[in-house]
Amino acid sequence: MIAFGPAALFFLLFCVSARADRRRFQNAVLLGLTLICASVGVLFLLPGLPSPLNTIAMLLVFLVPSLGTLALGVFLIGNGLTMVRKEGSSPANLLSLAAGVGILALIALVVTVTDRGSHLVDSLVVGLVLLAGYVAFLFVCFLAYAYLYGRITVRGNVDYVVVLGSGLTGGEHVPPLLASRLEKGRRIHAAQLARGGPAPLLLASGGQGPGERVAEARAMADWLIARGVAREHVRLEDRSRTTDENLRFSRELMREENPGYRCVVVTNNFHAFRAAMTARRAGVNGQVLGSPTAAYFWPSATIREFVAVFWEHRVVNLSICATIAAVVAVVAVVTVTT
Repeated sequence: MIAFGPAALFFLLFCVSARADRRRFQNAVLLGLTLICASVGVLFLLPGLPSPLNTIAMLLVFLVPSLGTLALGVFLIGNGLTMVRKEGSSPANLLSLAAGVGILALIALVVTVTDRGSHLVDSLVVGLVLLAGYVAFLFVCFLAYAYLYGRITVRGNVDYVVVLGSGLTGGEHVPPLLASRLEKGRRIHAAQLARGGPAPLLLASGGQGPGERVAEARAMADWLIARGVAREHVRLEDRSRTTDENLRFSRELMREENPGYRCVVVTNNFHAFRAAMTARRAGVNGQVLGSPTAAYFWPSATIREFVAVFWEHRVVNLSICATIAAVVAVVAVVTVTT
């Protein structure tokens, strides 16, 4: 069982970190390291396993991820085409298509280019695979922990339900994406009232963007009031333009009215984990809950969230990528010259 020692250590660190604050990205990385070390531990056990258990374990460790990667590439291309058909061909909507093409292209490169007798080419391919592997590792970490974070429940009563804005259609109308957030917030408000708790204030957060006739917060408040929420239970934060401003300005309003406030923040499920990390940096005392999103929209939106998180930690990530590239380049030069 010594082989599973590193996995146990990383899992312990994960539990300690998540208990301290569930909104840290390091939780995702520690969870990923736990899974990798557990897989390595399984490999050490393979020689001692009886047949056919050793064969089954080998398939689980190697074949399933390989086939899964291929299937993921095909799925992302199909989803990307659906996104273009339903949402248009903006750069954000092309993310899943680009990711799928990139995965299949890398697989094709590895299969067709390696073992052709060129040490330089082989080294370059290895470098690309290592860089892609690092990014893929972070993405899997992000995806797995975002899923776990989305399963959390907030116990007890809250003072505020903060609903983050996401833009209006026609300059004044609440689109389906935002309506999903508002409905989630309305249900949290209604549930707390139903169990006899004090009425939480619904804080609609969103300023007036370019081309919008009214502030998002105003349109959101009108949507809530039209669906039965008492006007006195609705507050507006109508200055913000970004998620960071949503949370910072909302925190200011909540602390001014109730210094000891407790809140939940509502956004869409694909955005919940990154919004939680932003809430932590902004000093917001509350967790983030996600509302449902159309299935076809989720992959591209999730990739967009990951890209944003990757760039937020760009100093560390780009340094690691540069180190990988430098090591591969040195190895390639040494190989070619010897």
